[in-house]
Amino acid sequence: MTITQEQADWFVQTFGQIADNVERAVLGKRRVVELVLTAMLSDGHVLLEDVPGTGKTSLARAMAQSVQGTNTRIQFTPDLLPSDITGLSVYDQKEGVFEFHAGPIFANIVLADEINRASPKTQSALLEVMEEGRVTIDGVSRPVGVPFLVLATQNPVEQAGTYRLPEAQLDRFMMRTSLGYPDHAATVRILDGAAVATAQLTPIITPQALVGMADLAAQVYVDALVLDYIARLVDSTRSADEVRLGVSIRGALALTRAVRTRAASQGRTYATPDDVKALAVPVLSHRLILHPEAEFDGVTQETVIGQVLLDVAPPSRRETA
Repeated sequence: MTITQEQADWFVQTFGQIADNVERAVLGKRRVVELVLTAMLSDGHVLLEDVPGTGKTSLARAMAQSVQGTNTRIQFTPDLLPSDITGLSVYDQKEGVFEFHAGPIFANIVLADEINRASPKTQSALLEVMEEGRVTIDGVSRPVGVPFLVLATQNPVEQAGTYRLPEAQLDRFMMRTSLGYPDHAATVRILDGAAVATAQLTPIITPQALVGMADLAAQVYVDALVLDYIARLVDSTRSADEVRLGVSIRGALALTRAVRTRAASQGRTYATPDDVKALAVPVLSHRLILHPEAEFDGVTQETVIGQVLLDVAPPSRRETA
């Protein structure tokens, strides 16, 4: 079943309304807002590598407010336990039974602040929920609900007292991006009080309708030549001289899902090579492991993906027509 043009028109209109609403609270960051919304509609999660004070919490709250969803924030520290995230069963002496107390992971949008400050055991507890969408405690499996988006952050500058995310765990994030500082014009507007408080944002869509949007995005047509283009890009990352370990098949699947959502957000019923190019860096770059010599020479994961995009020829418009 393929998405109809009428459904695509509704999708692009609603997508724009949600992004506009979020941008009222997070000024001047349209690209990042659209990436996070794309990940949410593609059943993915986002890693934000950013310094403190750039609006990460505001972004999470604005997203939750716009979709009438619940929002929680978990401050990761070295003494944080897995049960502090997932919840635990507490014995009720009066009733003589164990009662489950849900943790902060049971929300539509979870901000995992400074995820690399927690121990690997605690990191794994969060990442397991991200992959499965459910928590199992005392043999009972409990779904965290839908939609479900984890916005994890880590400070790329301050690394003292942190536990680096292993590559296998990084691979579970659909995208990695950065809010960064706002430009001069946006900074002046923020200082002037132009940013709307997240509590004052008007909800745009219900969580159930957002799930319907995600279902529509999954129906976007992806031509075999576009799939071949994605496969060739992924293959090229594995053979690049600077790369020790290239993009996994999970990364290729994530890019395909994100490409479908981006095509729908542009009002199309089909994906194009331009959709792939637009999302290749945020979806693929954090999955690469570079040779130490390349890192020493100043090569970054983003520059490798950029070079791969230049080297691998996309299918022509005539071929994809």
